[in-house]
Amino acid sequence: MKLFKRVLLVALVIFVVVAYFNYPKLNIISGYASKNMASTVFLTDRSPESVTLNDNDVPLIKLADVEEDPNEKQATASVFGLMERKSICRDGLGCTLINDKYDPNTITPKPHRTGLKNELPFPYGNNGSKDTTFANVDYQRLDKAVEDVFSNPESQKTRTVLVTYKNQIVAEKYIKGFKKDTPVLGWSMTKSIVATLYGILEYQGKIDLDEPAPVPDWKNDGRQNITLNHLLRMQSGLAWDEDYTSISDVTKMLFLDSDMTLAQAKNEAIATPTKVWNYSSGTSNLLSGILRKQFKTHYEYIDFPYIALIDKIGMHSMLIETDMEGNFVGSSYGWATTRDWAKFGLLYLNKGNWNGEQLFDKKWIDYITLPTAHSDGDYGAHFWLNSGGKYPDVPRDMYSANGYQGQRVFIIPSKDLVIVRTGLAEEPEFDINGFLKDVVASIQ
Repeated sequence: MKLFKRVLLVALVIFVVVAYFNYPKLNIISGYASKNMASTVFLTDRSPESVTLNDNDVPLIKLADVEEDPNEKQATASVFGLMERKSICRDGLGCTLINDKYDPNTITPKPHRTGLKNELPFPYGNNGSKDTTFANVDYQRLDKAVEDVFSNPESQKTRTVLVTYKNQIVAEKYIKGFKKDTPVLGWSMTKSIVATLYGILEYQGKIDLDEPAPVPDWKNDGRQNITLNHLLRMQSGLAWDEDYTSISDVTKMLFLDSDMTLAQAKNEAIATPTKVWNYSSGTSNLLSGILRKQFKTHYEYIDFPYIALIDKIGMHSMLIETDMEGNFVGSSYGWATTRDWAKFGLLYLNKGNWNGEQLFDKKWIDYITLPTAHSDGDYGAHFWLNSGGKYPDVPRDMYSANGYQGQRVFIIPSKDLVIVRTGLAEEPEFDINGFLKDVVASIQ
């Protein structure tokens, strides 16, 4: 009995010490678990059990206990009963991790959505897909390339794959529990959506990317020289720590801030613009906040992405979640089906033209695919590139929207290909170079 008490006492001491030194991090753990559970369950209609066993089954996050309330559409999480965090869901706005500042009486406008009223097949409509066979496509080889990335589910963790060639679906596969109408969180692929909104505004003559960013706090110091172009290229020179394993700039922004558009704006410059390249989710949310300033009302801001881009190209499953202040979380929280993510890629493959309507200038493609200094040819303007040959067996003109855990929309103009892959693992578990090499090789 004495031995048992000693062991129990030692265990208790260890728990107290660990909890003491990690207590602030518990806020992040329970916040992530709560937000991910609420959004995945209430936006995709997946089961809480599936989220617990898969989406939240990552180091530290899996320590959280989560309870969901289907009647109120909210989820609450804590770690060993500590640091309880709640996420609520609002119609048209998705789910939001709230804090003590949340006022349930605040009215946040929801977007006005429009649906396609045509009988066209994919991609210009939602009436199925064309039954097209291309003589130069080796379908057996293509099917094997797709099957291979599902062959080891424990390590590759691929969930969905879709391949389009010349605007037509030539391969498509989903794991059990996912279908063509299941929305998938794109994580940082949402950044490329934000950039596209700027491309649309530029085409409409409403912004100049070379003008200083309209941030009042920057007017009296060196930050006044930071332009929208610098922000889109992640070369503002502002300090930012994109570390998801610690209490960093990005985790504090995503899991503590009421207004996520302010985090990056508050940081000091560590270099003059263009001198360094520093990937920053805070920059994308700052751009979301600057976007809001382009409109006279909150209603116009909330409607703009859907009217100008999302619903216009038939991405009706897409939803970009907002923070507590009603700002789009442009860094991370865009949801869409695999087919709708493919439509986004096809808009770029077709140089901004959607079924005869030009949404952004053709030169916008040249802009977002121009390698940014100091990125080793890996980054353009809120899109990732292969111009530096990161993937040696893939055409150098390939560029992509990338998200956490291997969410990808690959665009390969020289091969007329758009390829979407979603899942829960990225390199090296998911071999991007090998997968793309095999797909490209299937086009004769």
